[in-house]
Amino acid sequence: MPAVRAPVLLHENQDSDTMSNRRDFLKKASAAIAGSLVLPFTNTFCASARADVPKTFTGAETFNRLVRLAAEKNWRALPIGERIGAIGLELRGTPYVGSTLELFDDREVCSVNLLGLDCVTFFESALDFARMLDHADNYSPQAMMDQVTFTRYRDGKLTDYTSRLHYTADWFFNNEQKHVVKVITRDLPGAVRFTHQVNFMSTHPGSYRQLKANPSLVAAIAKIEQTINEREMYYVPKERVADAEPHLMTGDIIGITTTISGIDCSHTGLCYRDNNGLLRYMHASSTKKEVTLDDELAKYLASVSKDTGIMVARPIG
Repeated sequence: MPAVRAPVLLHENQDSDTMSNRRDFLKKASAAIAGSLVLPFTNTFCASARADVPKTFTGAETFNRLVRLAAEKNWRALPIGERIGAIGLELRGTPYVGSTLELFDDREVCSVNLLGLDCVTFFESALDFARMLDHADNYSPQAMMDQVTFTRYRDGKLTDYTSRLHYTADWFFNNEQKHVVKVITRDLPGAVRFTHQVNFMSTHPGSYRQLKANPSLVAAIAKIEQTINEREMYYVPKERVADAEPHLMTGDIIGITTTISGIDCSHTGLCYRDNNGLLRYMHASSTKKEVTLDDELAKYLASVSKDTGIMVARPIG
């Protein structure tokens, strides 16, 4: 079993507000679980405010298991980072599957797939499940997808393919604007200006299903890239990451910068400080083909020649 932080237990001296919050959480969790029994989820759940734009949710059993664990271990009482870490640990072993968001040529659809995760959808799923525990009146696939929509798309609004926050640096920036995270890179030891330009999507449209099918979107992507390149951004070079590690916490979101031309970050994941105090990298690994708790962050970076350093965003509770 994953070694997660022990649940926060109620004691006799805890105040009535805390007890009320605890009861409210258990009521929501119970309702979500009961709802899955009264109205069974198929493996793929579909819902939408507009009939012509479906939303898909795959992995109802995993979702229900997480809801049960959240109730049993009182995850909502944990700081947001610890909560994300606990959820991430429970997703270990999930198969690595790429391109789960690329469902249609002609429209952008919000989707969640808890049965197969890539590096982005892994940290996104852990973050947005954790946020759902605070923000939703009922815990359901739709409630989680509402959180995913808010964090995945520019200003929380899904319009077309260009509204998705494709570049990690752009995701960090926009989600700081939405008060989901605080970008802490600049404050870390060794941080320097990040001057690597992004343009990969607009210069390689054939590599992207929707851009290949809809060439008219390429100009909009190029404009977004220009805006990103005009921002003042920072990263910590990998030879200085060991110095930054003492300042990082479980649940911090890591974007790994790269030598690849036109790309800011080639990989993403989460920090996890283990029982020995080591700051480890938890991620959906395309090499290991699953979500894994890997080596110390600095050691992991040193093992990949194209990795140049890190950008860091800290979730806000």
